[in-house]
Amino acid sequence: MMWYVLLVAVVAAERIAELVVARRNERWSMARGATVAGQGHYPLMVALHTGLLAACVAEAWLGGRPFLPELGWPMVAVLVCAQGLRWWCIGALGPRWNTRVIVVPGLPLVQGGPYRWLRHPNYVAVVAEGVALPLVHTAWVTAVAFTVLNAALLTVRIRCENQALTAAMAPEFATDRDLTA
Repeated sequence: MMWYVLLVAVVAAERIAELVVARRNERWSMARGATVAGQGHYPLMVALHTGLLAACVAEAWLGGRPFLPELGWPMVAVLVCAQGLRWWCIGALGPRWNTRVIVVPGLPLVQGGPYRWLRHPNYVAVVAEGVALPLVHTAWVTAVAFTVLNAALLTVRIRCENQALTAAMAPEFATDRDLTA
């Protein structure tokens, strides 16, 4: 169990590294006239992702969930791949990547890296991680709860992000309503 707590702590440290990158990128974007959208859902996203980390450890420990190698090791592999995909996304977007919906007007959509195949590959990484991290130690309640809540949140987030990107590329078609989700 101790190694699982360490694994979750490593994922938490990775999240902190993301926030450092996001802050730096936010300054870069704002200096170029960026707009911020989706302020309403962002605190929910932070709470959900923080809750995921806490719930993984709590369910594994309090629920006496065992480590089952036939499930746990493949989930570790999925988790590692999810982290690789996330950092590939961060690298592909460069200073435009952020944990918030921040868009610099006039910049074209990124077409390289994983964005060559998917419009929102970072969310594929989020979904994979949200399933894999709890299931490493058979915390299936956490995996199901996060998946359901995350699906609802991603519905709002992706709509907000798409509207913000559209507005940044063609501001004359945007409305204030589009940018507040």
